[in-house]
Amino acid sequence: MNPVDADGSTLVLASTSRYRAELLRRLRVAFAQCAPDVDESRRPGESPQALALRLAEHKARAVASAFPQAWVIGSDQVCALGDESLGKPGTVEAAQTQLQRLSGRAAVFHTAVCVVAPGGRHLLRNVPTEVEFRQLSAAEIATYVDLDNPLDCAGSAKSESLGPALLRRMRSDDPTALVGLPLIAVCDMLRETGFDPLEQAQRQARPAY
Repeated sequence: MNPVDADGSTLVLASTSRYRAELLRRLRVAFAQCAPDVDESRRPGESPQALALRLAEHKARAVASAFPQAWVIGSDQVCALGDESLGKPGTVEAAQTQLQRLSGRAAVFHTAVCVVAPGGRHLLRNVPTEVEFRQLSAAEIATYVDLDNPLDCAGSAKSESLGPALLRRMRSDDPTALVGLPLIAVCDMLRETGFDPLEQAQRQARPAY
């Protein structure tokens, strides 16, 4: 899908993530999805926050090169346990290991977002979410991983699903950030670069004659 509105502008999500797509659909604006071709490896000495910011920008810029007339949104999330970066576990065993390490500890989920506008102007922000996990037993961890299958989630917990059952508290300026796309920041960045989400949603909601 490559939607084009009346003045020729497009909105593109530089991700194939269903979580980010579900969040962006809340804005009621048509958008395309495009997978960015980006190496997500962490650089030596790179902090979790710096990693998230670099990948969000690289994803947005990679896709923007193919959509020069579009507003492109790139995002990345890294779970920071101290100075260590926890990414997507990928396997049941890795998810259980991550949650065993997070049990009874506090972590920060860095959700970075980059918007590249037509002409190349870009904005980059990070929205951190502080999360404290309660003390978890091995049986609870195994049950959670089996039920929620969080293999594609940094830190192995889905806040939009059963993940809150693992937590003691959570604090963020944007409740959507932990799910994977901070919509408050996205809307602010789009407005600043000339794409008003409310105006676009209103235009697209009007019936075509």
